[in-house]
Amino acid sequence: MSVTNTLEIYILDKPFRVNCPPEEQEILRASASLLDKKMREVRTHSRISGLERIAVIVALNLSRELLTQTGGTATVDQDAIYQHWLNRMDSTLSAIDLKEPLS
Repeated sequence: MSVTNTLEIYILDKPFRVNCPPEEQEILRASASLLDKKMREVRTHSRISGLERIAVIVALNLSRELLTQTGGTATVDQDAIYQHWLNRMDSTLSAIDLKEPLS
């Protein structure tokens, strides 16, 4: 059985508790930091409001970057990783009260 720890990350100043194996904590922190940075950029430089809409735009941009880097051909492993993170983002967004205004 693998060991997981609960890691607290912040996206747009909102805390999220995520279960993560110890060996993946550094990459999860880096991923959270990148996501936070990209979401702040979208929020600052566009008229898009709402956390869910910002997250979708960032997900699309990151997906485009991934496909561009791989020459547009994602392998089965990349597809599985991509789907895994989309599912995680979806469950995280579901946990957010989307009626709260962004500050």
